[in-house]
Amino acid sequence: MHLSRSNRRIAGKILVRRESSRGLRTLATVLVASVGAWSIAGHATLSARGSDSRITIDLARGTPREQLAKQTLEQVLASHDLRKYTFTRRVVIEQGAVNHAFPVLTLNPYFASSPDELLSTYIHEQLHWHLRDRAAEQQAAISELRRMYPHVPVGLPASAENEYSTYGHLVDCYLEILADRELLGPERTDVVIHGRPWYTWIYTTVLADEKQIAGVVDRHRLRVP
Repeated sequence: MHLSRSNRRIAGKILVRRESSRGLRTLATVLVASVGAWSIAGHATLSARGSDSRITIDLARGTPREQLAKQTLEQVLASHDLRKYTFTRRVVIEQGAVNHAFPVLTLNPYFASSPDELLSTYIHEQLHWHLRDRAAEQQAAISELRRMYPHVPVGLPASAENEYSTYGHLVDCYLEILADRELLGPERTDVVIHGRPWYTWIYTTVLADEKQIAGVVDRHRLRVP
């Protein structure tokens, strides 16, 4: 997830509203801190089940919510064979941050109490690394998606921060849904995706036009092998 300053404010409002409804502590003002500014308060290294790829999980401040998210993510990594979806091996959990892939995969602990939603979010950010390594193919897919959808919404909660990112997320979110179905099954995947408070137009479009978007992904060889 890559957001402008204005979209970060909107994302913060969405997270605060949703967490308040669940009786959780209100999230701090949304900031995507640079990696050099992080003060790491917790650290864990573990392997996904059946995998030699070790995942390092760091906490930004070690808050109770961050610690809970780390425990949940550890359980998720231990319960699923995620070798297929492991493209970067360091994760930071930061309360108040917007989920993002670069330069370090960073997760907000919003889904600390929901293993399925945390898994889906983790895979979503991992998939950005997969697509970054296929930049030419992704660019070609985006060009085709522009022709399919000449007018797309921009900004949260419907879409990403700009048109380019919105088209790119049609691919990322499609691959996320495929991964969720593989790991969680179709019914649990439906619950996760329909419960998303952001990228609502993107997920709705992927589900409505899945066959067409699958064709774009396949033509440009963007599936996870």
